[in-house]
Amino acid sequence: MHAQGETTLTLGGGPLSLELLDPLLEQKLTVTIGEGAWQRVQRSRDIVEQAIADGRVLYGINTGFGHLKSITIPNDQLEQLQENLVRSHAVGVGAPACEQVVRWMILFKLHSLLQAHSGVRRETIELLAGMFNADCLPIVPSKGSLGASGDLAPLAHMTLPMIGEGKVTIPKAKGQRAVGLSPRGLPNPERTALPAKEAFAKLGLKPIKLQSKEGLALLNGTQYMSAMAAVCVIRARRLAKHADIIAAMSLEGFRGSAQPFDERLHKIRPHAGSQIVAANMRALLADSEIMASHADCGRVQDPYSFRCIPQVHGASRDAIEHAAGIVETEINSVTDNPIIFDNGDIISGGNFHGQSLALVMDYMAIALAEIASIAERRTYLLLEGRDDLPPMLTKDPGINSGLMMLQYTSAALVNENKVLATPASIDTITTSGGQEDHVSMGATSANKLMTILENAETVLAIEMLCAAQALDFRAPLKPGVGPRAAHKKARERFEFVRSDRVLAIELSSAVEMIRAQELTSSVASAIERLL
Repeated sequence: MHAQGETTLTLGGGPLSLELLDPLLEQKLTVTIGEGAWQRVQRSRDIVEQAIADGRVLYGINTGFGHLKSITIPNDQLEQLQENLVRSHAVGVGAPACEQVVRWMILFKLHSLLQAHSGVRRETIELLAGMFNADCLPIVPSKGSLGASGDLAPLAHMTLPMIGEGKVTIPKAKGQRAVGLSPRGLPNPERTALPAKEAFAKLGLKPIKLQSKEGLALLNGTQYMSAMAAVCVIRARRLAKHADIIAAMSLEGFRGSAQPFDERLHKIRPHAGSQIVAANMRALLADSEIMASHADCGRVQDPYSFRCIPQVHGASRDAIEHAAGIVETEINSVTDNPIIFDNGDIISGGNFHGQSLALVMDYMAIALAEIASIAERRTYLLLEGRDDLPPMLTKDPGINSGLMMLQYTSAALVNENKVLATPASIDTITTSGGQEDHVSMGATSANKLMTILENAETVLAIEMLCAAQALDFRAPLKPGVGPRAAHKKARERFEFVRSDRVLAIELSSAVEMIRAQELTSSVASAIERLL
């Protein structure tokens, strides 16, 4: 999925918002920096240099780090101190973080540094911005952060290229960038991995020598967690809309009832999310011939996975929106340590601790696991052979297994989600000789959340394939305006399954449809509004 055009953000002014970032997730992006921001950056740097000249002993500026905080470093070794910090902390392991996350790590770090509480030089910020604008992305392993003194290991790998070390990926063709939702750890054929020095030479960038405080300012911060969280919130919001559309398709295929979406029900239990989902379902099911055909059939009520769509999807939406507020606060925060203030105070605190992010990412992981769980149940019901639907949604069961195995995959992913939804934020392991004795484990929360999100996207893609097949068995009756548009879009890609064939490629394509928001764009043009 590749977006056209390029957007330029001006940093150093107002806050970033998730609404602003959403359309930029798959876009080329560059940054400029306002002159007013540089004046504030210089003032912050002057304070650091004056403090050193005055002989003040300041954590991480002229002392060791963590457990080594009491060791004072001579002024002539301060540059070496900062570069040693970056090298020693670059111990990440595991699959590389996906490119969107690395881009936004850099973006959020720039945004934080330009708030001028970190004491870095203009040259340092300009190099980081130059890397961002050239789409020169450090290879950042996804494991190794405790989410406490910030994301030390991931940010060390982000910083290594700035001192001429580590590896990066760059676009293969100058002026072109591979953007989109590439999976973690998989090589992108449109990018080349190179040693940082070699890539810098190609791009006209030059490594720098870090000065006092700068390595610490680059490594302290929650930018890995917050980049992961921001990407996940945006994709989760999109997924929530798809969940409603696909559930409506399944409901029509199942010949379920629209009564549970009656506005009056949700007014007397007025949770915001359930009201939104119920309104979506009413809009999606409008003008349904299938619903009209069995309105008086005497069915008392549907299974919970259909009847409770607003309550379950809605609760997950509320959790996602709660997480969105926390994430927005975080990406606009200063999470460095120590922090420099205009009056000359340099204060060591705990703004780098990732507890706020860790908790809401664990919460959102549970919410997305539930969206996948109820979707798998609807898939099972469609395949069970109820209400004139053939078993496994095949015209010739027995010789054909039909769509049976898709539900197996769905069940496996739901099971994995249940395991991964166990909160990481309730754990802590002491590090740094007891100095860092309570950590958030927020990076683990972030990594688990991303996996659960990707699993949920696949589970919904499976439900979509089964729901489209079920709707074909209801022809010539037409579903509501929303499922009708979604079914048409699905059939542009996937033929009706008449006899057994390999569905793996179609499933991959269905997942891509969801990530590309193809259903929401098609449905939005068919109905007035989808929330």
